[in-house]
Amino acid sequence: MAHPPVAVTVDLVVLTIRDDRLHALTVRRGEEPFAGQWALPGGFLQPDEDLVTAASRELLEETGLSSDRFHLEQLASYGDPHRDPRMRTVTVAYVALAADLPTPTAGSDAAEARWQPVGDIATGSLAFDHATILRDGVERARAKLEYTPLAAAFCPPEFTVSELRRVYEVVWGVEVDPRNFHRKVTRTEGFLEPTGATTTRDGGRPARLYRVGSLTHLHPPLLRSVTGS
Repeated sequence: MAHPPVAVTVDLVVLTIRDDRLHALTVRRGEEPFAGQWALPGGFLQPDEDLVTAASRELLEETGLSSDRFHLEQLASYGDPHRDPRMRTVTVAYVALAADLPTPTAGSDAAEARWQPVGDIATGSLAFDHATILRDGVERARAKLEYTPLAAAFCPPEFTVSELRRVYEVVWGVEVDPRNFHRKVTRTEGFLEPTGATTTRDGGRPARLYRVGSLTHLHPPLLRSVTGS
């Protein structure tokens, strides 16, 4: 029995913090369909590669960024019959998080690559169903910050508690009480590991530097609804 052809693609929600705002990586499409529109980086799965390899390749080809700089995890699959006007496609989306990422360089079939504030594009006219994928990816990142130490992926290798708190505020879009946050993250065994060094880059008195510890899940979690109280 013959089956209709179905193509598989990968798309990436690449997030970082720039200028104190959460940004997503976007590419301006250089080809039809949606030529000239902004989209998430991604493309077709090749016959000889797995999904993670395809995601890493597309990221490098379209932006010049290597996946070894990111926390990369699978987000979800999207298969609306009309999501791609060329043919029936199913896409597997990934979320990639990292700190201090450079300006991307467009390549492959991307005419331009740019970091854009999530708040400016999450409800805009991204190509395909990429606005939906972006919103889902941002929500995944926000949820992961509640029950894992993933916020450190947005920080340099050594960071202060204030810098870590600011990540939560930017990603969640809420203010976080400094004293309450400091108490929770420093008293949760295995969350942070003191380096023994200090820094004055936050301004004011020297602040202790930490690195992420061995903990993989936070219990109890840092809930968005209560962290600021």
